[in-house]
Amino acid sequence: MAGATTAERGERQQESSSGPPLVRRLRRLRPRTIIILSLALVCLCAGSLWVLYGSRWTRVERVSVSGAAVLTPAQVRAAAGVRHGTQLISVDTDAVAARLRRELPRIDSVDVVRSWPHGIGLKVVERTPVMVEEKGGKFVEVDAKGVRFATVSRVPKGVPLLELSLSRSSRAAASLRRFGEDRLVREAVAVAGRIPAAVAHETRVVKVRTYDDISLELSGGRTVAWGSSESGRLKARTLTALMKASPGARHFDVRVPTAPASSGS
Repeated sequence: MAGATTAERGERQQESSSGPPLVRRLRRLRPRTIIILSLALVCLCAGSLWVLYGSRWTRVERVSVSGAAVLTPAQVRAAAGVRHGTQLISVDTDAVAARLRRELPRIDSVDVVRSWPHGIGLKVVERTPVMVEEKGGKFVEVDAKGVRFATVSRVPKGVPLLELSLSRSSRAAASLRRFGEDRLVREAVAVAGRIPAAVAHETRVVKVRTYDDISLELSGGRTVAWGSSESGRLKARTLTALMKASPGARHFDVRVPTAPASSGS
């Protein structure tokens, strides 16, 4: 079979060197057409920038708040500090979120989102108190992370009191020096998070003497010696079984969950 002629080979080389179809078509455009297309692209980019940064069409006209329960929407909007009339694209959402967490410690997390063309949305998640600490006749709320975040005039319903008895003995003072008050508060919170639901409803006080000496005061004068937060799940199961086995007992000890004890009647 005869091979390609010299002319055919030349045509193929010329075709391959001319590049992909799109490039070949662009090369065939007249200079005037290229200039018109370039100007159109520049106008499109300039128009987009003007719409985003200079137009009235994309300015902040409303700031919506969702998720607030204790805080009011007005409080959240005021702390956010987003001014009406600001170009939406210019709002620093990260800075707004940081400002909200700083100004309103009750906020655990917040999402700041742009809602085109005129809105900013603030999606708030508030901290929930798991216990309160009495301070000067008022009560400081503590969340599940051990963060003290708000002061209230009365104890929220169903929330136990945190009692730090850290300075009544040399052992307590040593524990405070070693772990620090914040760590001991987090230990108390960890214990509260493991208390069986039926017992949690009856818990009035979580008392911390040292890192490994945490106890519960229940309704009816009953007490539970819990110890540290370690082995919390096992202690919870043991306490539930112990209370069922000794319904008339007043004092329960699950510090060593493999060797629990109960006493009193």
